[in-house]
Amino acid sequence: MNYLLMLSVIAGIASLLILVLYFKFPAFIALLMASIVTALIAGLSAQKMIVTIQEGMGSTLGFVATIVGLGAMFGAILEKSGGADAIARYLIKKAGLKKSPLALGFTGLIISIPVFFDVAFILLIPIIYSIQKNTRKSLLLYAMPLLAGLAFGHAFIPPTPGPIAVAEIIGAEIGWVILTSILIGIPTVILCGVLFGKFIAKQIYIYSPEQTLLTSSEDSYSNKQLPSFGLTISIVFLPIFLILLNTTFNAGLFKVDNAFLIQVVALLGHPFSALIIANIVAWILLGIKKGYSANELSKISIQSMAPAGAIILVTGAGGVFKQVLVDTGAGKLLAELLLHAGVSVIFFAYLSAAIIRLLQGSATVAMITAASLLAPLLIAGMYSPLQLAALVAAIAAGATIFSHVNDSGFWLVKQYLGLTENQTFKSWSLMTLLISVVAGLLASLIFYIGS
Repeated sequence: MNYLLMLSVIAGIASLLILVLYFKFPAFIALLMASIVTALIAGLSAQKMIVTIQEGMGSTLGFVATIVGLGAMFGAILEKSGGADAIARYLIKKAGLKKSPLALGFTGLIISIPVFFDVAFILLIPIIYSIQKNTRKSLLLYAMPLLAGLAFGHAFIPPTPGPIAVAEIIGAEIGWVILTSILIGIPTVILCGVLFGKFIAKQIYIYSPEQTLLTSSEDSYSNKQLPSFGLTISIVFLPIFLILLNTTFNAGLFKVDNAFLIQVVALLGHPFSALIIANIVAWILLGIKKGYSANELSKISIQSMAPAGAIILVTGAGGVFKQVLVDTGAGKLLAELLLHAGVSVIFFAYLSAAIIRLLQGSATVAMITAASLLAPLLIAGMYSPLQLAALVAAIAAGATIFSHVNDSGFWLVKQYLGLTENQTFKSWSLMTLLISVVAGLLASLIFYIGS
């Protein structure tokens, strides 16, 4: 065994954690420095190391930067137009107060696909307050399902950045990732959000805080009328429908002999085209038609690039780390060690993401680092599209595990629900652990079914 290569991997991961946890370096710089440490210890020459950095960054961002950028713009328009609020209000109205926890769970699952977790939570929390004041039941009965849907959708379902980045790094098809995540997401949100919410609400009674940092949601759209539910939900699912349609054509589920039709579906169903179309439709129907000027929409789109830019850079740095592992041979060595030890790739995917998430707090960094470690292990293997999608879900499940004090989401939930630290651990943190375990088991089941 080449101990130097193993040492390079260990040193790379250790340097990443030290730079993030102790020195508080941004994840982008920390990942690049960890890649350089790994390359130097493994004996990569300076010239080769520069080429590796360029290849890793370029090959990853060629796809991810476009998807994340388009997804962020799409989500921003949906948010500012009141589309997210429209979905929530419609589902709760149809479900009624008795079934509102279930409606909130699926609201979170749907809205977190185009809208970032923290934005969606802050946007919808006034609705949770309103329901609690009407029913006088614990706020957790309604907050837990919403949070479960938001947490799952944000970590598992493209075009959110995490699964997009992981899919690109390990070579999974976006359509299969979406399909797999939806299959896993429905039972996971019901079990870990709705049912757990009912349980924890009986243990901890929390009422809506009298003083909050939020303004009324009715005032947040400049007195413009909210878009209809049908229109909003159609726009949200438009890119998902186009991508899944292309996936079914590629899988041969539809026998079509028309070459022109196949080409049209391939063009429209590519994630690039699907999100461009969704942005255009949202720009017109949720923007211009609702009274927003082109300048206002342009400003909204530009502002959405700030969080997207940070994620894009981190993803590119993760691609560099993966490329270093491939070019040095460290990834191949790691694969051989796991093979001889009898460790399955699905377990390694979950465990590596879980450990990194617990140590440094960021789910995105955990997912990207775990995917970078996993990618070289898959080069020699023959994995089906369904298995690769299950591996993406396993990484997302591992990276969801037990949010605690080093995660900004922990403090966001604590603050807006008015919880103590202990109550946040018993509710939010425990719920993320349940999501991680349930989703991880379902991902493993799908992985072995797909073999």
